[in-house]
Amino acid sequence: IWISLSRYRTAKGSNRIVDKAIDFDQVDRESNWDDQIMLSAIGAYLGNMLIPGASYFPFWRLDGVILTILLHMGPVEFLYYWFHRALHHHYLYSRYHSHHHSSIATEPITSVIHPFIEEVAYFLLFMIPLLAMVVTGTVNIVAGFGYITYIDFMNNMGHCNFELVPKWVFSVFPPLKYFMYTPSYHSLHHTQFRTNYCLFMPIYDYIYGTMDKSSDELYETSLKRQEESPDVVHLTHLTTTDSIYHLPLGFAYLASKPYASKWYLKIAMWPVTWFCGRTFVSERNVLNDKLKLQSWVVPRYTMHYVSKGTQKGDLNKLIEDAILEADKKGAKVVSLGLLNQDEELNGNGELYVQRHPMLKTKIVDGSSLAAAIVVNSIPMETTQVLLTGKFSKVGQAIALTLCQKGIQVATMNEDVYNKLKQSLDTKFGNNLLLAQNYDQRIWLVGEGLRRGEQFQARTGTLFLPFCKFPLKNVRKDCYYQIIPSMVAPKSLENVHSCENWLPRRVISAWRAAGIIHGVEKWNVDECGERMFSMDKVWKAALHHGFRPYSLPINLPD
Repeated sequence: IWISLSRYRTAKGSNRIVDKAIDFDQVDRESNWDDQIMLSAIGAYLGNMLIPGASYFPFWRLDGVILTILLHMGPVEFLYYWFHRALHHHYLYSRYHSHHHSSIATEPITSVIHPFIEEVAYFLLFMIPLLAMVVTGTVNIVAGFGYITYIDFMNNMGHCNFELVPKWVFSVFPPLKYFMYTPSYHSLHHTQFRTNYCLFMPIYDYIYGTMDKSSDELYETSLKRQEESPDVVHLTHLTTTDSIYHLPLGFAYLASKPYASKWYLKIAMWPVTWFCGRTFVSERNVLNDKLKLQSWVVPRYTMHYVSKGTQKGDLNKLIEDAILEADKKGAKVVSLGLLNQDEELNGNGELYVQRHPMLKTKIVDGSSLAAAIVVNSIPMETTQVLLTGKFSKVGQAIALTLCQKGIQVATMNEDVYNKLKQSLDTKFGNNLLLAQNYDQRIWLVGEGLRRGEQFQARTGTLFLPFCKFPLKNVRKDCYYQIIPSMVAPKSLENVHSCENWLPRRVISAWRAAGIIHGVEKWNVDECGERMFSMDKVWKAALHHGFRPYSLPINLPD
């Protein structure tokens, strides 16, 4: 819950403290957090086994609560302060504590990322009040569980990277600043390293002169910080019912891996998002340290888009509201991502442009870049391809371009053949064929390719999708390429989650197109029947460091 809340607030930007990016290395490092859980469980088990009457402690004793508070304020905070300062000595820091400080922009899980020997030391420190209650006979459930909850709450809060402690708290009781730190206070310890050593109570930093002088200023600044206004908004939606766990706001570990359905996550979460009335921010990125990007999730699943019921009006309303909100916030581009998978839903975004002709933000469906990636991924020696699956403007653009390049494009669908024939220059007409068989070794595949049709392909056929969802690999003797996508450049920061089923730092062509339109400041819509220049967007993508991604495949001669 803390991680989800932290990622949501930092993605929006309101009250965010540190702007530094999080990457996959940090997520991987912080996935190894179970030492604390196991040590606590072992300690609790041994305590229950060795302490007489441990299973029958009274629920409440005031003297035990007071003793716990006093011992934490005194020995625990004092000993932790000096132990923490010792850990910052170069000998101990390089061998132990640097592991924790590898995270500059912290997340709540950062709070328990320590080498095991540190975990043991902290465990012994926090046992002081608990053992004291046992020795004095004042132990009680409220004090014990309340103390453990307090430690976890304050620890997570201090690393959440957004300021949430209101100013009035310190105005009502000014001395509280010596006995309760804030997220911004502890964040300075991770950015400055040699200040703000306290556990949860800054009093010892004040006493020994290690309080960072900018603590109050950062606290004020973080409280005043408003939501970020993105330059580019990428709209997407949930796919399967368990895909919600793979969002950056879901489980960090799952989000850092390409989506793979797991049976134990098949819990019906769709009612939760069904009642969510508006899109929400799930991720923020920055390109070249200046272009601000956000990903917004429309709270609906793929099944809602493909259904033929009355839900399409609701879907269009959600998407339309999101576009209007992005326009209000000053976004220059809204990329539709998965949202224009059904042309009948909104005409590839044309519906919103017609309804709002004064819209300043530009709607980009990314068709030109998707087509360009497919065209440039076709092997050089190819002479003929088969166009199959659902026909779309991406498929049309690919087919026409290949015909102009001298590559024959065959289709089994007579309607598709006639549509392409009408759009194709007569001098390239011989490159468009109405196929009589499935002999082609390269298949260009749109949505809806049937399982049986795949079995018509020859052994060794390469399936190149121009659709937004990966093909189901039903042939082990054929090759399947990934959907049109690109490897993000290093200048695209704060990438710590995978986009659906794509590998790390690989983003779909439709998402990349929005970024390219934003960084190039192209003030044009690409939606409906409108198609941007494939050559222009392709060169711009390469210029900004994006590279086409494809699975390594060695085709037979």
